[in-house]
Amino acid sequence: MINKSQPHETDQERQSRIYPIILSEYNPAWPEWYAEEKANLERQVGPDNITRISHFGSTSVPGLMAKPTIDILLEIKEDTNIDKVIDALSSPDYIYLHQESAPTILAPSLHLMFLKGYLYDGFAEKVYHIHIVRHGDWDEKICFRDYLISHPETAAEYAKLKRSLFTEFEHDHGGYTAAKGEFVKSITEKAREL
Repeated sequence: MINKSQPHETDQERQSRIYPIILSEYNPAWPEWYAEEKANLERQVGPDNITRISHFGSTSVPGLMAKPTIDILLEIKEDTNIDKVIDALSSPDYIYLHQESAPTILAPSLHLMFLKGYLYDGFAEKVYHIHIVRHGDWDEKICFRDYLISHPETAAEYAKLKRSLFTEFEHDHGGYTAAKGEFVKSITEKAREL
């Protein structure tokens, strides 16, 4: 699709322009935003299908600068009907990103992702990334979060890294995430050793 204001712009270029990486100082309202959306998810998905809902990512670490996007990990039970979960979140508020499961030797892993707060021309005030997985599949995300909370000096290093990457990757979400990857991996490994 061609945008009239940018005649040679592709869809991917337009998305990069209107949904750039934004870094914000810590906002004490973020835990409240998480609590609001957690209540919505419990109501829509149903508590009988959920084993745990967690706030993770940088917005869950007090004092840490972050993209102002609330990352939510919604862990579901083994017998949960996936189609019913998708149907429960099928509304204009949520964007379902269709992703292929990554097969493993034992069973395919599950990762459903829903976005909330993405408008046609940019972001709403409250933006969410909701990751739906089987219970325990993403424990490393919680380990990383908990380590940053209990080690403020490491959280400060992470903030410094994010600042240094921002200019180069402002319009490249994948590149930004990949550039942080080695740091996240090493801290997660430390956290698991505790």
